[in-house]
Amino acid sequence: HVQLVESGGGLVQPGGSLRLSCAASGSIFSIYVMGWFRQAPGNERELVASITSGGSTNYVDSVKGRFTISRDSAKNTVNLQMNSLKPEDTAVYYCKAVIQTSQVGPVYNYWGQGTRVTVSS
Repeated sequence: HVQLVESGGGLVQPGGSLRLSCAASGSIFSIYVMGWFRQAPGNERELVASITSGGSTNYVDSVKGRFTISRDSAKNTVNLQMNSLKPEDTAVYYCKAVIQTSQVGPVYNYWGQGTRVTVSS
């Protein structure tokens, strides 16, 4: 059993910053990719940023230069530092991890429960 627990969402004014964190726990052999997705009302869920086990990162164009993703492989955590936040960043943010639970087992996608980020004055 694997669980992803997110924290760090909240209300922030435009131009402000927030830091999201996600911790994976349970039966984990290896974590390949970790990432953050977001879903605003009426929109599809979109990839915000991802990071591989080797440290390669990928960002959606709208957050480049403002958001930074990082991970601590020893602690099975991934963070998203969000700066210069805009109202259009308002959404529920979800952590996702691609995890192999045993040495010979399959690889699954796991999701967190979501944390709400609201950017408003």
